[in-house]
Amino acid sequence: MDYLAQSFSVQFEYRVYFTSGLFDVNNPVLNSFFIERLVPETAQKILFVIDQGVADKHPRLPEHIAGYFKQFPSVQPAKELLIIPGGESAKNDSLYFDRISEAVHVHGIDRHSYIIAVGGGAVLDVAGYAAAVSHRGINLVRVPTTVLAQNDSGIGVKNGINHFGKKNFLGTFAVPSAVFNDDLFLTTLDQRNWRSGMAEAVKVALIKDAAFFYRIESDADKLINRDQDAMNYLIRHCADLHLQHIRGKDPFEKGSSRPLDFGHWSAHKLEQLTNFEVLHGEAVAMGIALDTVYSKLAGYLPAAQADRILDLLIKLGFDITHPIMQVGEKDSPVLSGLKEFREHLGGRLTIMMLTEIGTGKEVHEINAGLLMSAGKELKNYRPGIPVKNP
Repeated sequence: MDYLAQSFSVQFEYRVYFTSGLFDVNNPVLNSFFIERLVPETAQKILFVIDQGVADKHPRLPEHIAGYFKQFPSVQPAKELLIIPGGESAKNDSLYFDRISEAVHVHGIDRHSYIIAVGGGAVLDVAGYAAAVSHRGINLVRVPTTVLAQNDSGIGVKNGINHFGKKNFLGTFAVPSAVFNDDLFLTTLDQRNWRSGMAEAVKVALIKDAAFFYRIESDADKLINRDQDAMNYLIRHCADLHLQHIRGKDPFEKGSSRPLDFGHWSAHKLEQLTNFEVLHGEAVAMGIALDTVYSKLAGYLPAAQADRILDLLIKLGFDITHPIMQVGEKDSPVLSGLKEFREHLGGRLTIMMLTEIGTGKEVHEINAGLLMSAGKELKNYRPGIPVKNP
């Protein structure tokens, strides 16, 4: 056997900054980042990609960006600030990926320059995908503006767009240059988007950190009433748990294990089947509820702990089920999500369930009968009232 062997490793490093008023001229954090990364004799540029919803809520944002880089001219924005729709529409239509790629070409954004994406998770995803494949990799800086993006999707190493009716069918693993979480953007979120991101915090607490789950429980009233300190703690701790996982053994998900996808196999399908009218965090909350009750019925999770999880989701304002989540005698639309999830994983079906709050258990098959019973229980569940399946 004749061959040449090749082996090398690459170390990745990036920071997640926590700040307030990122584009305020009195805030040097962003400029300090660029100063550290200056390339001699190179005109480094920035292409801004901004979520339309953020632009609408912050109409002076372009003015603030222009003023900031006039004060700190170490790098310079392109003349055009590219504004694209937020939400899944940004990922469902390749037009927006094409617009970003075209802007990279038109404005001469090279591999020493930057794309700065400002917005929710969907805009970060499509901008990240464009950055990853343009010139085989442009520096990406994320500025997440939702709770969900600041504590989960915006701080990781994945990007993607939807294709063939499947969520994140196209995408890459690409490490950002930095992430800047600015809590001022959270103040203009509507209540639905404020709440939605909390589902990811509940998720990671359930599989990794029981104390964090109990902290969310104790802070529930504060979180519902938009206490910024309580939310900042939730975001920072949730982000830290996600980052700890990413720097573990499988950051680019080569294996079939996806513990951070607890509650997600049904959530992704629910989003698709409702034409994304159900927000990602809302779908994750329902997916958590379904897998929690399944874990109880399968004998993995004590009933009292299952009820405690459902009660917290309800207290935070989440629905815990949806008509599409109900599994019928023959088939169910959501069950096709299992097949797609297995395809997305590659290899063996691996689903995270719970054995106790803070501890997960991987299973490799799902019992449709138990899933049907779990759906019925959720449909009839009321806090403090035991449910008996017929």
